[in-house]
Amino acid sequence: MSETVYSSESAPTAPGDRGRTTIADGVVEKIAGLAARDVVGVHAMGSGFSRTFGAVRDRVPGGSKSVSRGVKAEVGEVQTALDLEIVVDYGVAITDVARAVRENVIASVERMTGLEVVEVNIAVTDVKLPDEEEDEPEPRLQ
Repeated sequence: MSETVYSSESAPTAPGDRGRTTIADGVVEKIAGLAARDVVGVHAMGSGFSRTFGAVRDRVPGGSKSVSRGVKAEVGEVQTALDLEIVVDYGVAITDVARAVRENVIASVERMTGLEVVEVNIAVTDVKLPDEEEDEPEPRLQ
């Protein structure tokens, strides 16, 4: 009776490890966008221009809300880096909100993708005042 011995170099790979999985930047951006919006104190995502443009796009029939608005991801084979633009509610501690966003985004992206998040840069682009109206453009058609 002969016995087959495998070295670590010639050992057969598990079926789940045969092949390659790639994750698109947009997938990571959506996960990060949803995770950031879950944090109390985050009013909106994106700069004023991108929010205005997004509001117009949301009104177009067939258009959908962009959950990745305000998020830019660079995805490598095993790591990712993220840049986020957020609008915070007036009265919140911005550093606490940024820390909570960073923690929630990192946990969500790493759990769902298996990628290591090497950095999450956050730019606070505006503060939503209590008496401020939403930045929705006037509809062109009545």
